[in-house]
Amino acid sequence: MSQVFYRSPKTSYPVAVRGDGVYLYDEKGKAYLDASGGAAVSCLGHQHPYVIDAIKSQLDQLSFAHTAFFTNAPQEALAERLSARFPEKNSRVYFLSGGSEANETAIKLARQFWVAGGKPDKYLIISREQSYHGNTLGALSLSGNPQRRKVYQPMLFDWPRIEPCYAYRHQFSTETEQDYGERAANYLQQEIDRVGAENVAAFIAEPVVGATLGVVPAAKGYFERIREICNKNNILLILDEVMCGAGRTGHYFAFEADNIVPDIVTLAKGLGGGYQPIGAVICRDHIHNQIVDGSGSFAHGHTYIGHATACAAGLAVMDVIEAEHLLQKVKTSGEVIRTDLAAAFGEHPFIGDIRGRGLFIGIELVQDKADKTPHANGGKVATSIKQRAMSEGLICYPGSGGADGINGCHILLAPPFIYTSSHIDELVTKLKRVLHVTHF
Repeated sequence: MSQVFYRSPKTSYPVAVRGDGVYLYDEKGKAYLDASGGAAVSCLGHQHPYVIDAIKSQLDQLSFAHTAFFTNAPQEALAERLSARFPEKNSRVYFLSGGSEANETAIKLARQFWVAGGKPDKYLIISREQSYHGNTLGALSLSGNPQRRKVYQPMLFDWPRIEPCYAYRHQFSTETEQDYGERAANYLQQEIDRVGAENVAAFIAEPVVGATLGVVPAAKGYFERIREICNKNNILLILDEVMCGAGRTGHYFAFEADNIVPDIVTLAKGLGGGYQPIGAVICRDHIHNQIVDGSGSFAHGHTYIGHATACAAGLAVMDVIEAEHLLQKVKTSGEVIRTDLAAAFGEHPFIGDIRGRGLFIGIELVQDKADKTPHANGGKVATSIKQRAMSEGLICYPGSGGADGINGCHILLAPPFIYTSSHIDELVTKLKRVLHVTHF
């Protein structure tokens, strides 16, 4: 009998014993094609020799030195690399152990920025329905995911939220994509007017919504209008790229495709590729300087910020992405996969939408293709798909509740950047077997 408190205690899990490229193997020797990187984590696949060697080398020199006493070379080097990637010069980078910590840090950063600037009334963070920013109580307060929030509702802050930018379900037939994007963005202005701009510290959103909606990119013009509204009302723009960043969409930062620059951006998952737990918050220089000039320090911290071994892994992952020109490969492979999925499932009666950017792809399942009727039992459908996929030797990431927080079902795909054409063929073939049923 196991002493592990599993994330789903009633589930019987196979034991993973080995990874090799885009495959994981269980204790019985069964191979599983990784088509979701776990939860969009394993961007370089498993056991990449360069990353493994970099971690071993760092362990031989220094595994950990608490950053209340020391900095370390990997932290300094990774911060420099990430800052150089950010569109504005002299951005500052704060390292964490994962995405929830990163988003908690981002909202604390926004709060302290305004306090240091003499505007202590600015404390509200506006987010979006059908969003997910993490599972700590602060990050969950931001999140518009009813299923994850339900049991903890009495403990959560009642943050204001607006409708997501979700063209498949919310764009009118009479609207262009640009018109819809601007209309959806204007909900932010309406909410700011309701609660008062003088009370709002920041707006937070995922450039491409991941787990909750099933990979939904913003419509054209949406984030450009969001940026205008934030500037007009003197509030910060925080972009949560925990799942969609670090190259996943074909740009290192997903926001690059939206022609904007946020004030703060968060990264995790693909930053370390699963080789070490690491997240990051990157902020514009003036945010850092106002906090330092105003109070002298950032009133925040965790034990493992700037962890030397984790930062060494992050550096190695960036090395591989750059040396192997993987951002371009992400774009081309993503186009091939979406094209192949459209050919395989374009006429499937239960598949309503196939969407995404780069190697971040969503498949939305419906009860009726014509009127987009979502599954009322989406959770059961998602569980069934996951079980069928595992039996076929395929790891994908089904989710539910996307349509309105309760109804709906989708599959999230986030393959490693190193996929080849044969892996793409295998993915589509296995998905055909998983989805070749008369009903869900």
